[in-house]
Amino acid sequence: MKWNSLPSRDRDPLTVSGHGQRSTDTAYSGPPLLAQLLYNRGISDPSDVEMFLAADKRMENDSALLPEIGKAVAGIMRAILGGRTIAVFGDFDVDGVTATTLLVQGLEMIGGRVIPYIPHRVEEGHGLNMPALQKLHQQGVSLVITVDCGITANAEALQAREMGLDLIITDHHEVTGPIPTALAVVNPKRDDSSYPFRELAGVGVAFKLLQALLRATGRDDQADGFLDLVALGTVADLVPLLAENRYLVRRGLEVLNATSRPGIRELIRCAGLEMGRIDAESISFMLAPRLNAAGRLDHASVSYDLLNADSPEQARQGAELLETRNVERQRLTSHLMSLAEAKLSPIGEDTPLLMVADEEFHAGVNGLVAGKLTDKYYRPTLILEVREKESRGSARSIPEFNIVAALWECRDILSHFGGHAQAAGFTVPNENVERLRQRLLEIARDKLADVELQPSINIDAEVELAGLGGETLTLITRLEPFGKANPAPTFLSRGVKVVDFRRVGSDGEHLKFRLNDGGVVWNAIGFGINHDGDTLSRIDIVFNLKLNNWNGRESLELEILDFRPA
Repeated sequence: MKWNSLPSRDRDPLTVSGHGQRSTDTAYSGPPLLAQLLYNRGISDPSDVEMFLAADKRMENDSALLPEIGKAVAGIMRAILGGRTIAVFGDFDVDGVTATTLLVQGLEMIGGRVIPYIPHRVEEGHGLNMPALQKLHQQGVSLVITVDCGITANAEALQAREMGLDLIITDHHEVTGPIPTALAVVNPKRDDSSYPFRELAGVGVAFKLLQALLRATGRDDQADGFLDLVALGTVADLVPLLAENRYLVRRGLEVLNATSRPGIRELIRCAGLEMGRIDAESISFMLAPRLNAAGRLDHASVSYDLLNADSPEQARQGAELLETRNVERQRLTSHLMSLAEAKLSPIGEDTPLLMVADEEFHAGVNGLVAGKLTDKYYRPTLILEVREKESRGSARSIPEFNIVAALWECRDILSHFGGHAQAAGFTVPNENVERLRQRLLEIARDKLADVELQPSINIDAEVELAGLGGETLTLITRLEPFGKANPAPTFLSRGVKVVDFRRVGSDGEHLKFRLNDGGVVWNAIGFGINHDGDTLSRIDIVFNLKLNNWNGRESLELEILDFRPA
């Protein structure tokens, strides 16, 4: 694994503006380490420091700037005033389920007659589909509002119009073709969008629509009550936690930690977490996998019902069911990871892209398996479940390779596709699977010709362990919430003495250390780190600084990301 030291700002930190000119209005006077961390996150002008650290409402943008938001509000208000039935059509991941919950509850608050519709991952796949539209039409629905999907649904939009269904699309995925014909298409990634921030999650776009509706009905002050859902969906969908997302998640975590929703409270309890201690990492590694487990192995309605539970008993049953599904998901993912590696073996250094298809793969966990392979081998990876006529695939990629752009180049042999630069889904006729593999390999060879295909760690600063303490952790927490584009700070310490180490975990897959530097002894753990030797003396370590809370006792701990002999 490569260790990349980020550019140093040790001298005269944060006195240079974003345009390369010295700032004459203000100068940074805080700790040098914080200056370095801010600089590494793109904060190079002192005037931006205070707002970034405050992460307050000043980061929020006016929903009126979203494309066609006015048309969407007008169409929804006409439907509500006319007593028409509205369907909110979501996706089956956490982003889609939270967005569906938010908009259904919000529309009901302003008098709407609303029903949710979340497709079945295996039977229906991602996004709008014609049988679902027909079913909704037969149920008396006259307006369908999509959340977290729809931007590529051109054929489905035309069918909705032919059936007499009004359609409003809200989405955040990349626009890879013509805009569907609909009453309104709200997406900050449209080419004609003047919205200042492109990277909202699907639930973020749904929230901005609800904000506009609440403003139109004089209920502006009620919007913040939905930010717990926004935080869940935004963190889970791995969008950049910068700018407006930073505010939405920071404020959303405050709402989440005090939420009165029985389902969320029970989910937190089942995950072994505590109210008041939920952060972005808790969502990423504990709450989101549980909420996602229903849609992966069963139907996402289980998660939707949990978020909408209105009694402790209903919440308890829903959370326990998700707990069971999550264990099943872990077992299946592990099995299919082994299957994928066996079918791909051997993986040559000159192989720029991994693609594997099999009838045993499962659409519910294909994305997880693809992600694990991408992390392990640092290659774009596609996992396909082979069905009777078509194969349904999930793709994960590396920053140097835009997978949805690559699929766009193969659109003539695909049935459907969509997604983001590093995560996408697609459907391909079985007779085109091998053609797709060859085309993607050619594209990858071209795009990745000069890329060293091995994972790397970006190091924020080199520090001495003996100099770290509680004040360093306090400084670090000012940068929270951590996530994509704002990772937890990563440090390098050299020549650290190993007091002892041992393997831990059910299969000995983790390493537990006691380290000494300058007479100060630290506990440290490295998750999933392999070590073949019998002894370690002095090592260089790359790590995050963590607060470990065990049996009510708090202590600082190092999470080792990688190490090598000093």
